[in-house]
Amino acid sequence: MKKITDDLRTLRDFLRYAVSRFREAGIAYGHGANDAMDEAAFLLLWGLHLPIDRMDPFADARLTRPERDKLLALIERRISTRTPAAYITGEAWIKGHSFVVDERVIVPRSFIGELLADSEAILPLQTREIHRVLDLCTGSGCLAILAAMQFPGAEVDAVELSPDAAEVAKRNIADYGLESQVRLLTGDLFAPVGAARYDLIISNPPYVTDEAVAAFPPEFASEPRMAHAGGADGLDIVRRILAGAAAHLEPDGELLVEVGSGQLLLANEFPDLPFLWLDTEQSQGEVFLLPADALGNGSKRRR
Repeated sequence: MKKITDDLRTLRDFLRYAVSRFREAGIAYGHGANDAMDEAAFLLLWGLHLPIDRMDPFADARLTRPERDKLLALIERRISTRTPAAYITGEAWIKGHSFVVDERVIVPRSFIGELLADSEAILPLQTREIHRVLDLCTGSGCLAILAAMQFPGAEVDAVELSPDAAEVAKRNIADYGLESQVRLLTGDLFAPVGAARYDLIISNPPYVTDEAVAAFPPEFASEPRMAHAGGADGLDIVRRILAGAAAHLEPDGELLVEVGSGQLLLANEFPDLPFLWLDTEQSQGEVFLLPADALGNGSKRRR
């Protein structure tokens, strides 16, 4: 009997087929790829052990039978299981940096990661020396690692509530050879750091509303719920970070937090806080920067 792979011979053939199948199946994206084309390209190039950002040189290469069978299996697995491609491959990428991931952690895709990986984008934080950095809700450890790379002279503390997620972060820190620079702590937000103070606190905390979490498609539901759940309006943990950050920032320190679509809610609730909203290549107004001196009295809510 004739098989599908008899008609699909080149990488370009498989890319077209995968995009068509993904669109037909109505799968969800957002774990490093924004559409069917990007998702298919990543999965296929990974399956062939090719650079994930270089489709063109290989697009018209004829594939061997085992390669074709492997790619077809990857395509069908993505559709039948609705598993994010990053969980299938075991890795996720931020600006050319790869991180080990599995179902114990949310798939890394933080806009703060874009900032930390881009020396020009992070210029607002480079006006002085950064000696100590705290990464709250570190998950896979990706932001702590990128911070350590951006500020090579800094000590970085990475805090994670989930012991399972912390195990993944531990592996990523080791893979980058940063065990002496990045200290991994398990606990709830500021609790594990005691009275320590930092020049920079960063966080990509859970910020999805309860309603949105309940309506997640399978791809997002496959991630740890605690990595998304931010309460009724999504900002429960963000508020806790705002309330506690002043006690852990140096006088000229800064707080950098990703909040999704929470900009208007925060501006209305904390009218005295001078939020500086930083845009990235992929986002507008989803990350704020605040100076420590503003948090001393400006973090009080509007009554």
